[in-house]
Amino acid sequence: MSLTLYGAILSPYVRKIRIQLAEQSIPHELVEQAPFNQPDWYFEISPLGRIPAIRDGDLTLADSGVIGQYLQETRGGAPMYGQTPAEAARVRWLEKYADYEIGPLATHTVFINRVLKPVTGGQCDDVAVDRALQELPKLFDYLEAQLGDRHFFLGEQFSMADIAVCSQLINLAHAGELIDELAWPNLSSLLSRVSARSSVSSLLPAEHQLVARLTGRV
Repeated sequence: MSLTLYGAILSPYVRKIRIQLAEQSIPHELVEQAPFNQPDWYFEISPLGRIPAIRDGDLTLADSGVIGQYLQETRGGAPMYGQTPAEAARVRWLEKYADYEIGPLATHTVFINRVLKPVTGGQCDDVAVDRALQELPKLFDYLEAQLGDRHFFLGEQFSMADIAVCSQLINLAHAGELIDELAWPNLSSLLSRVSARSSVSSLLPAEHQLVARLTGRV
């Protein structure tokens, strides 16, 4: 079956699935789809109009968490959700923590205000950005403790937990905010380690170029 992924490359949720596809060597086609002004046909694939979404033969799915588990169960490959039920539960929890706790602050507030709003005719809400930047440290403290001195959240095994967390941190970096390596050395090292993987490093040049065009950075 041919697999099609719909989404925009700067979305952390699309990035999650692109990294998984690369890690598991799953052939696919990427069709660019912004998270706004979607054509009518897209709602047949993603009823809420969100990205990412996939079409796999006759099956369509939306939501990165659902898509990620579907790909693991149907395509196999590298175990993105650990080896045991306990590890799978831990991965899913950290993935949701990244998506629903880090994401609203890092991506939906800091990134959107600093990177996307200025090019869509909007104005950066500096108050909202400052508030988000004040709230993020306590969330980073939790992740720092969960990671400890391990290479990844599951120890030596790379998982969707690492992908989800770092996908949000990458968007934060695109918005000009880097993890303080003195305050959160483990989390900073995780981001460097994940960014160096070929599944991630192969995506970043195009992302950096796009962010540079959007922001006018040299």
